[in-house]
Amino acid sequence: MNSWRWWAVLTALGIALSLILWLWKPARLGAETEAPATFLDSVRQQIQARINARNGQGGFDCGGEPICAVSLIPAFYEQRQFAPFWIDDKGLKPSAQKLLRATAQAEADGLNPNDYHVSVTATLILDLEARFARHESGQEARWAELDLLLTDAFLLFGAHLSGGRVNPQTLHTDWLLTQHSVDMMAALNSVLNQDQLDQTLEQMRPVNGGYAQLRAALQQLRMVALDGGWLQVPTGPTLKPKEHNPRVIPLRQRLIQSGDLAPDEVPENPEYFDPALSAGVSRFQHRHGLEPDGAAGRKTTEAINVPVAARIRQVELNLERIRWLPSDLGPDHIWVNTADFNLKVVEQNQVVLRMRVVVGRPARRTPVFSALMTYMVINPYWTVPDTIIFQDMLPRIREDAAYFEKENIKVYYGWEEGSAAIDPTTIDWKAYGKGNFPFRLVQDPGPSNSLGRYKFMFPNKFSVYLHDTPHRELFGKSKRDFSSGCIRIENAAGLAAYLFRDNPEWTAEKIKTVLDSMRQQVALVKKPIPVHLVYMTAWVDDSGVLQFRNDIYDRDTELDLALKTRPHSEPPALEMFIPVEEN
Repeated sequence: MNSWRWWAVLTALGIALSLILWLWKPARLGAETEAPATFLDSVRQQIQARINARNGQGGFDCGGEPICAVSLIPAFYEQRQFAPFWIDDKGLKPSAQKLLRATAQAEADGLNPNDYHVSVTATLILDLEARFARHESGQEARWAELDLLLTDAFLLFGAHLSGGRVNPQTLHTDWLLTQHSVDMMAALNSVLNQDQLDQTLEQMRPVNGGYAQLRAALQQLRMVALDGGWLQVPTGPTLKPKEHNPRVIPLRQRLIQSGDLAPDEVPENPEYFDPALSAGVSRFQHRHGLEPDGAAGRKTTEAINVPVAARIRQVELNLERIRWLPSDLGPDHIWVNTADFNLKVVEQNQVVLRMRVVVGRPARRTPVFSALMTYMVINPYWTVPDTIIFQDMLPRIREDAAYFEKENIKVYYGWEEGSAAIDPTTIDWKAYGKGNFPFRLVQDPGPSNSLGRYKFMFPNKFSVYLHDTPHRELFGKSKRDFSSGCIRIENAAGLAAYLFRDNPEWTAEKIKTVLDSMRQQVALVKKPIPVHLVYMTAWVDDSGVLQFRNDIYDRDTELDLALKTRPHSEPPALEMFIPVEEN
């Protein structure tokens, strides 16, 4: 079922569930002769029996649903002497009713309500209500199941809101983000003691990365889908300004639908491609990462004709990626979105510097992680990585004996410091290759050095860094995935000036002197700054504009499949929520 249709169904389910909860106000839970205290004691015994009967330390089912938070639930109920959490002598507590409504509306966060037992609990509640109306007793086991399902739903929903539904490292070996967590025991206690479930869940949602704005954009797109979606524009030759063409009419209507063109900007002749329409096309192109030339060519028309259902899913995937981010990005940080080919420097939550970047090609993807930038290298040497040696350099070396001299590269035997350079013309390069290459290739500092004049280091296991480049022409392209994994930045001198703006040890004059010396030197960053390399194909920018980018690494496809897989085990982060008894 399409995402927006599923959302509409679940919205109706949420309304129906709210009506059920409003109508169902039981004054008693069992037969007339059974006191509430006795009933709750019986439910307590059923909860204890269900937990104790599980297979060793493994999981168990309730109502046919797998209980996922198996590391926390047993300890949680043991601390309560197995007393029900969501049920009292009047029936479902208000907090339980709020939880049911919240999980029924999980699609608002791009999550699947049935991951939180919504259908099963709704059916169970209806059945218990019907049995209650008939004054049937002996339903304690089913009430126990309901309580366990609700606790599992809360823990799963809270963990997914705060840390993500999928563990990114199970999808991508080149995705490493520090796992963060919410104290779920404290969250449960706040629900019990203060009846503030809605506030508790809201506090679990990310406050960084534009989560709230993207979540709001998701609801707007779903309204577009319910209204029939966007108009399709017929394909054909490029539509250019000042032309007359019948295809201009649906193009204009489509851009009005998406807010890229004001509805009153229509010329007398609707087939005329006027300047206002060209400006609207440019706005659309800009927010989709296309060359903003104001003409509707093949790539622009393809982006225009992407169905709203696909854009809804793209937003859902990126809400998940925001949930993976560190909970604290830092008031000052560097943010690089590889899918957007751009970098921004944030100071006190305000963007103070922007620049274009070149990222890894699909075969050599730039990884995703966060690390502290601690130093800068001026006039860096470049030790050529093995992948570049074998895939790029070695074929050229075998054809041109003067390659090393042209590229200002020296050859060393082994990796010992201080070893003397070897004359490359004395080596039979055809005799060496992958698995048999004892040489180290090092490019000297200088204008032609592949790292340019600056290298910015934030130590990490991927050996990735930001650096300058002598190849400036690539920054003029709209799609900039040409590197071998590291990130080439457009304005390295500007970033250096920012990082050392308040450092008297590294004034602008001293940096220039070192640059002119052509000798490598390291400059420590006085206040290390977090660097976040991210991969976002949909987000709301600083101006409140919804942006989309192509999935250059096919990561959307991988995440889409993972999110469609029903969870049968708890999120890894929940293991750290197990309460520890103090001695």
